[in-house]
Amino acid sequence: MAAPQDGGEWEAWMVLVQGGDARAYDRLLRAILPFLRGVVRRRIADPAEAEDAVQDALLTLHQLRAAYEPGRPLRPWLAAIAERRAIDRLRRHGRRQGRETPIEDFGETLAAPAANEGEARVASAELRAAVAELPPAQRTALGLAKLQDLPLAEASARSGMSVGALKVATHRAVKALRRRLGAEE
Repeated sequence: MAAPQDGGEWEAWMVLVQGGDARAYDRLLRAILPFLRGVVRRRIADPAEAEDAVQDALLTLHQLRAAYEPGRPLRPWLAAIAERRAIDRLRRHGRRQGRETPIEDFGETLAAPAANEGEARVASAELRAAVAELPPAQRTALGLAKLQDLPLAEASARSGMSVGALKVATHRAVKALRRRLGAEE
């Protein structure tokens, strides 16, 4: 079979694919690949991300090939699959951007450990001072639950606070430290 010029043979190949014809499947995949890439590249500019979306579309086609209804045009069905996979990629990328910060935004740290010691000492002293200013219950809760990483039941027994009070005191201590050290807006 020759490659279709306008997709007219795609439907016939798809029917053969549903019947288990591996050669027809290979021909179909080779023929539709440029079409899928075109659909996806209209939505996604990044070539690597677009190629991932095309691969997602091919996987979806493989999973849904039995759902194709013979006699119906194949192109719109393929275009819909490719569009959905491209949109899924864009959504994932958007969600990821909201949670991640590119490392290029940060300056390099020096490889020599001594180069960063001065900063670490200042930060450590600042943290110790901030912890010392916490109310005693919060200081105790922070020390047992976070610094010593004790189970809540054991931290509760050692501090004399209920588990609930320990959780509240720990939460308030962490929040106060973030506010004091400028880690919270």
